[in-house]
Amino acid sequence: MADLPRMLKALADPTRLRIVQLLNGREELCVCEIVDALQVPQYSVSRHLGVLKAAGLVVDWRQGKWMHYAVDPKLSDEERAVVAAVCARAEKETTARRDRRRLEQSLRPREEGGMVQCP
Repeated sequence: MADLPRMLKALADPTRLRIVQLLNGREELCVCEIVDALQVPQYSVSRHLGVLKAAGLVVDWRQGKWMHYAVDPKLSDEERAVVAAVCARAEKETTARRDRRRLEQSLRPREEGGMVQCP
């Protein structure tokens, strides 16, 4: 179970909120996919993912040289409801919609059975 104040503090940062908004409802994303969608430097995305992981919001795993992240499947129903509510509100922001469009565009090859091109 995530610590509520730490979880809310992590979600209060605009970049971390954008990351969670992209991860919410997906199985996983590679760091390079998040970087591409947010158009933020990789080191910044990795730092924010570390904060989200420490807050108990995301889990990570390595696949070859790539790191993958997902919303922690062990979140309680109440914690998932908080994440869902925050993401639903964030989806109304222009930035979030733009992020989502860029992500969907970069994931199209994966969804068509191909590979996503990470640097």
